[in-house]
Amino acid sequence: METNLNFLESSKRLFLYYKTIGEKAMEQITPEQLFFSANEDTNSIAVIVQHLSGNMLSRWTDFLTSDGEKEWRHRDSEFETVLTNKEELLNAWEKGWNCLFDTLNSLTYEQLDQTVYIRNEGHSVLDAINRQLAHYPYHIGQIVFYAKMLKQSDWTSLSIPKNKSGDYNADKFSKEKSNRHFTDDELNKLK
Repeated sequence: METNLNFLESSKRLFLYYKTIGEKAMEQITPEQLFFSANEDTNSIAVIVQHLSGNMLSRWTDFLTSDGEKEWRHRDSEFETVLTNKEELLNAWEKGWNCLFDTLNSLTYEQLDQTVYIRNEGHSVLDAINRQLAHYPYHIGQIVFYAKMLKQSDWTSLSIPKNKSGDYNADKFSKEKSNRHFTDDELNKLK
């Protein structure tokens, strides 16, 4: 049971970590750059945010009692430019993440083996969480990559800065061994 409880806490920390990385990447570029798309086959950061928000609202609303692909979701429209300014983008971002965290905070470890459905395919709650822990960081990585390309210079690293691995490792190995979540230090650095 403690493993399940640790899984829920670890999942929340990981989601928060990736949310923060996405936010820190978007903060480094101009509002106009959030809506830039290199070509017809690439999504702007705004479109990626629309998709993440739509997915989160669909997956995490009534999580235990209804299919994760809601009838009211229009996934295809998530890939069209609907958001028109940074304020709308940030509101959609927060709405999706709030839905996710509200649901995760309501779960108990006993529910991790319960079956939920996504497009009529059964998943344990644990597997459904893992599915999104793979999906959302994939898109956060796209946001970071795009933001870094658009910024072009003076990028503030969101992980280990280039050519600083030795310093990073020296700092980590200078501390006593302990059991803690890696995001504890990483989230503090991102603040």
